[in-house]
Amino acid sequence: MSERVFHDRRNAGRALAGLLEHYRDRDDVVVLGLPRGGVPVAYEVASAIDAPLDVFLVRKLGVPGREELAMGAIASGGVIVLNEDVVAGLGISAEIIREVAERESRELTRREQVYREGRPMPDLSGKTVILVDDGLATGSSMRAAILALRRLEPARIVVAVPAAPSSACAELELEVDEVVCAMTPSPFFAVGASYWDFTQTTDEEVRDLLRAAARAPTGQSAQAGLPSEVAVIRMSAAFVDEGVPPDETLFGIVGDARIVLIGEASHGTHEFYAARAQMTRRLIEQRGFCAVAVEADWPDAYRVNRYVRGRSDDVTAEEALRGFERFPTWMWRNTVVLDFAGWLRERNDRVGDERRKAGFYGLDLYSLRRSAEEVISYLERVDPEAAARARERYACFDHVGADDDGQSYGFAAAFGAGESCEREVVAQLVDLQRHAPEYAKRDGILAEDEVFHAERNAVTVRFAERYYRTMFGGKVTSWNLRDSHMVDTLEALAEHLGRTRGEPAKIVVWAHNSHLGDARATEFGATGQFNVGQLVRERHPGDCRLIGLTTYTGTVTAADDWDAPADRKVVRPALPNSVEALFHQVGSKEFLLWFEVVPPAAEVLRAARLERAIGVIYRPETERQSHYFHARTAEEFDAVIFIDETRALEPLERTARWEERGEAPETYPFAV
Repeated sequence: MSERVFHDRRNAGRALAGLLEHYRDRDDVVVLGLPRGGVPVAYEVASAIDAPLDVFLVRKLGVPGREELAMGAIASGGVIVLNEDVVAGLGISAEIIREVAERESRELTRREQVYREGRPMPDLSGKTVILVDDGLATGSSMRAAILALRRLEPARIVVAVPAAPSSACAELELEVDEVVCAMTPSPFFAVGASYWDFTQTTDEEVRDLLRAAARAPTGQSAQAGLPSEVAVIRMSAAFVDEGVPPDETLFGIVGDARIVLIGEASHGTHEFYAARAQMTRRLIEQRGFCAVAVEADWPDAYRVNRYVRGRSDDVTAEEALRGFERFPTWMWRNTVVLDFAGWLRERNDRVGDERRKAGFYGLDLYSLRRSAEEVISYLERVDPEAAARARERYACFDHVGADDDGQSYGFAAAFGAGESCEREVVAQLVDLQRHAPEYAKRDGILAEDEVFHAERNAVTVRFAERYYRTMFGGKVTSWNLRDSHMVDTLEALAEHLGRTRGEPAKIVVWAHNSHLGDARATEFGATGQFNVGQLVRERHPGDCRLIGLTTYTGTVTAADDWDAPADRKVVRPALPNSVEALFHQVGSKEFLLWFEVVPPAAEVLRAARLERAIGVIYRPETERQSHYFHARTAEEFDAVIFIDETRALEPLERTARWEERGEAPETYPFAV
């Protein structure tokens, strides 16, 4: 594996420390860092195992004119180690070696004075010395250090590095008592290839770390009881910036997949929306993705689709988002979606070609009445007689309440208080589908899109009618119907876009983790519940990717109850036995786990743990019952992005109530 796995040297040190736990709290252990790059790594190791830290100086002997190539190294005590292959292969003379060695010896002495600031070298006699660097390439610097150390008569020498070629680790095992190589990438190109940030360590940083270590108390580990699982996750964590992985990581995860599902652990977290939007931009720009399909009602999202394609009367993105009137409006009427819709319009205007534009679509089925109105409105433009038939059929819903979400209809139909409209909505769908080819021929691709829009609305009415009847029966039945509808809509969209574009369509899906994480890896799967993630994996094996996002604490936009005002609520720290709590212990503000390339982390996360899920309602007083379920995260997703602390999503309508909330009460976290 040649993936970059460490953010920086401090992160690498924390990962390495997890593999050296057996040296924790021992009086005979000393950690020595090889300046300069090895000292930040060694500092984290020493802090974790509660051992004293110092430096052991060694300097690379670079080939003149090609200083990055080591012909050997020099260490304290005047020990010189040469790479005979390099010396012989380049014909380097003894005089050149002597000149370089003298220069590096002077620099070695200078640094020793700067770093130790008059402190003596620790007594290493009879000690176990853990010799730490930020990585190994040829191993010549480390060999020089080992030879010099032997003169100080330690009891044991342990070499510990975050990254090295397996061959170098194997060779050193013949020279020291123990070698700990956290990662052995293959092929191995360079030490820096294992880091996202390999900025050169300065003398000042080395001195400051040594000062800090000298002031640190001893006798108790700073990370007492650090579980091995935390060390594995820490070692496996990949770099993200504000939740967004670098392109090479993102594109590596996605590969050739045509369906990429990007989830969220809440419907009201800014970082989830922003990271998802940024990843989607990159997939549209660089990987040919042509649509975003979201957990929203079809007609409301299609209004945005018309805007981003330059086909609507809406002048701004904010106007286009006004179709999202049903609770919870903040899910899609927020600052992140506003920016994304504006960007998508600008991008499509730049592209020009109608077939190359990217669209915005909804997958959900709550819009019973709105979708019925859209069907009638479309038919009034293309076939007034068909519109009259549709109006008569959909009049079946008129005898119940005027609510748009259909709950009163579902209640009446389920309990025999009113007739079922099933036959009428099926008849209307069949009628529209029968005439669709005729309607689509009238005006090219625009007509095809509009008839597709009308047909999907008719399908939504059919599924919504069934959904509202079943929601008063069993939770599993209504959930399964809803998610199967979303997948059917996704597949119909892919087929439509593929046909109009002349090539297979590639789509990004935005929805909650509970919809996009494979249900078979959760406790709900045992009850017969399935979801979008499971169905997509089953129907498109190898052609989809599932990415989850989660957090430990922060604030969130959510309501107390359905249809209640939006609040900015404090998210309590994750429960101790949750995957979020495990991730929090890693100590990084954010990271990514790509399970295919980090099997040890995947193995840890195949165990069932609590996993957090906050929807549009957040009730911290019943945290466990309301917002957690058991899941095997590594089987649920292909990759997970963790952001330790997040903030509330900003609605476009920021009420005084929302502005006032978001601060923890004085009794937090004890108030219930």
